[in-house]
Amino acid sequence: MFDRSGNDKVSRLSLGRSAVVSSFEVMVAFRYLGSRRQEGFISVIAWFSLLGIILGVATLIIVMSVMNGFRSELLTRIMGLNGHITIYNKEVPIKNFDALSVRIGEVPGVLNVTPQLQGQVMTLANGRASGALVRGIRQSALSSRKIIKTNITAGSMSNFSKEPNVILGSRLADRLGVKVGDKATLISPSSTPTVFGSMPRMQSFKVSAIFSVGMFEYDNTLIFMPLNYAQNFFQSGNAVNALELMVEEPESVSLVRAKLTKVIEGSLEAVDWKQKNSSFFNALKVERNVMFLILTLIVVVAAFNIISSMIMLVNDKRSSIAILRTMGATRGMVMRIFFFSGASVGLLGTFVGSMLGLIFCWNIEGIRQLLQNVTGTELFSAEIYFLSKLPAEVDPLDVTLVITMALFLSFVASIYPSWRAARTDPVEALKNG
Repeated sequence: MFDRSGNDKVSRLSLGRSAVVSSFEVMVAFRYLGSRRQEGFISVIAWFSLLGIILGVATLIIVMSVMNGFRSELLTRIMGLNGHITIYNKEVPIKNFDALSVRIGEVPGVLNVTPQLQGQVMTLANGRASGALVRGIRQSALSSRKIIKTNITAGSMSNFSKEPNVILGSRLADRLGVKVGDKATLISPSSTPTVFGSMPRMQSFKVSAIFSVGMFEYDNTLIFMPLNYAQNFFQSGNAVNALELMVEEPESVSLVRAKLTKVIEGSLEAVDWKQKNSSFFNALKVERNVMFLILTLIVVVAAFNIISSMIMLVNDKRSSIAILRTMGATRGMVMRIFFFSGASVGLLGTFVGSMLGLIFCWNIEGIRQLLQNVTGTELFSAEIYFLSKLPAEVDPLDVTLVITMALFLSFVASIYPSWRAARTDPVEALKNG
């Protein structure tokens, strides 16, 4: 039945038993995975298993990268605009803020201290109105905020403090229909007493620049104003209502905040960025973990498909297994053949899925815009998702975790069918075949 060449193949196989998987075993494994008339259905199941692993791995990498991008982008913008620690007075405005800023600046780990005066206003221009948040800040402090300085889309910050100027967010400017050089009227909720009664406090300011940081909340509501003009507009005198601190190690901000308790006193209170945004970032963390668990089920289902397809393949190849055994193949050889048949589905699916996921992440914004143009619908609304662009940050550790998990499940799924194939009795197989 077998020629000399076949015996030579088996003899060469026997000589290479020390190898994990010989070339002959690999060849037989791939031949078993190939579609034949009688086992075509098995091949279909194997293809579905491959597709499931590809989709599972790619989706996991994409989702985890997008969640990482969300956290990173939001963290960059929140801390870039708000500082790492905020000191405020719960009872009255901070009057001696310059002297207090010097003392706080001497605390180890503090980079700089920025006095700010914040207040809510109604903004009017071109017959349109919109609520906004005014931040009174010195020009030197505003220029040090890289996220603002590098995202000025129109105008300049050079004449910010020389006259009653304001810097608007791009979405707020679009909603009001103003551009650089136009005037916008700000109305404070606090009233001013006059001979005719209380009147709302109003003042016109020139738009000197427009910024766009890519975060909807800030681009839509934020207005920067010179500190002295803000103090005059809100009638706070020589006082501010907040001191914002930048620290050397933002992740270790709690250590710096603990040191500040020796400097600040009375009704002053220090709140770091982790405390202010804890609920938001905890929600992101929980959502990320839940999405990981849900999408992992895709890979698990694909692994079960591998088990079922390999068991069916073993039952279909019982006679072939018996022939291999009569030719001198050991149980270990048979086990390795079928193990590699199942594992190769996981290997190929993991490789293709990881490449597909990485390519998608690297081009995610272009893909989003393409789908938006094709479907005619807004797929990533800044009003809902806070950011103007869909972020994706690939973490090598996350990719390694996904790949390791997919390979582990694929290998585990291939163990039982290959063990079952190795236990096949050649006599019974030939007798019943």
